[in-house]
Amino acid sequence: MAEKPAILIIDDEAGHADVLAEALSQSGGETIAVYDAKNAVELLSTKHIDIVITDLNLGDDKINGIDILKTAKEQNPNSDVILITAYATIDTCKEAMREGAFDYLVKPIDIDQLRAMTERALKKFLTAHGAAGRSDGFKFDGVIGKSGEMRSVLAVLERVAPTNITVLIEGESGTGKELLAQAIHENSLRRNNAFKPINCAGFTESLLESELFGHSRGAFTGATETRKGLFEVADKGTLFLDEIGDMPLAMQAKLLRVLEDGIIVPVGSNKSTVVNVRVISATNHDLDKLVEQGKFRQDLYFRIKGVSVTVPPLRDRAEDIAQLADYFLTQATDELGTPKKTISDNALNILKTYDWPGNIRQLKNCIRSMVVMSDSEKLDVKDIPAEIYQVRQLAGQVKGGVSLGDLEKQAIIDTLAKTQNNREKAAKLLGIGERTLYRKIKEYNIQ
Repeated sequence: MAEKPAILIIDDEAGHADVLAEALSQSGGETIAVYDAKNAVELLSTKHIDIVITDLNLGDDKINGIDILKTAKEQNPNSDVILITAYATIDTCKEAMREGAFDYLVKPIDIDQLRAMTERALKKFLTAHGAAGRSDGFKFDGVIGKSGEMRSVLAVLERVAPTNITVLIEGESGTGKELLAQAIHENSLRRNNAFKPINCAGFTESLLESELFGHSRGAFTGATETRKGLFEVADKGTLFLDEIGDMPLAMQAKLLRVLEDGIIVPVGSNKSTVVNVRVISATNHDLDKLVEQGKFRQDLYFRIKGVSVTVPPLRDRAEDIAQLADYFLTQATDELGTPKKTISDNALNILKTYDWPGNIRQLKNCIRSMVVMSDSEKLDVKDIPAEIYQVRQLAGQVKGGVSLGDLEKQAIIDTLAKTQNNREKAAKLLGIGERTLYRKIKEYNIQ
């Protein structure tokens, strides 16, 4: 079923806005009345709005209906804006249409005419969205995974991305937590504003405070100029706090206060600044245990854990390795300017059976190393770094080098061990049919 469209009505006279909202309440959309230009801009940056009906004159010296039109289009290019004006000059109408206005109405407003205009906008909305949902779709560029574990993670993130709820991403180092945070931002209503990541484990307490909240000139030795912190730089955008489990307790208290009241005070300053930032956090620690040990504030834990997901390690999603390897292979050849390469089935099977303690980051580096070190168009077992697969040890057991049969046998043994002798799962990981696996087990006399 198509999603219910949101209709924003803006008029600095509350009575007028309420009358219009009531008149359109049966239109099939969710009507929202706002009486202040600044509040309207704020709402447009935090909520997905499909249709905007705004007065040209909003009683604000800095923001008028054209500004609202531009803001609405920046936040949602597919939105439709209807302008209401008492002075429908040709120049005003031309400017409105040039900026992408859907239509305009001249005061005094004919309610039936407004309803008809809104119905046309709604019909356009429903045609564009239909039963499939938003026409702009949900994109996770660079996030690869068809395994059940990853599909579950992405399903949760798809639901929370358009909201302002805080998100906690848990998982081992190298599993792609920052990439997921970036994807949440890109699919949110804040996507046109800044996404700022920071690794909380990479700073001392004083430096971390300065990085997050900024500092004034002379606040400490070396502070030769006033500098904005990431909270201020990411205003109306997203701040990604990586490795938040390593944040010192004193900083945790300061962060909690900012998350609760949205006010920052730069180091060495008495001036407070209001910020509107969505926070996404990540950690490779078990925060529950850190809370029990008194190393992480429980109140902050609950504050950042609006919704949490755990990214599975690569060893638990081996069926994604082939797709990831192909993606990193294309990425590496493009970056290095080398001819396109492929990877052999034998090499791929070995990569599938490796435990990948460094997860996706390690796989990416492995593929890049193989591309750099190989002169062949097809990457093979011999190109796999020694720490990933000890080819030399196996080669030493086979006179004259290593045979494809020995490599295949070893890959099957490793995969069966990895899957605890689950032959159905092993066949899937190896990319062969179960009958073929049974035949090879018998052929190689694997016990």
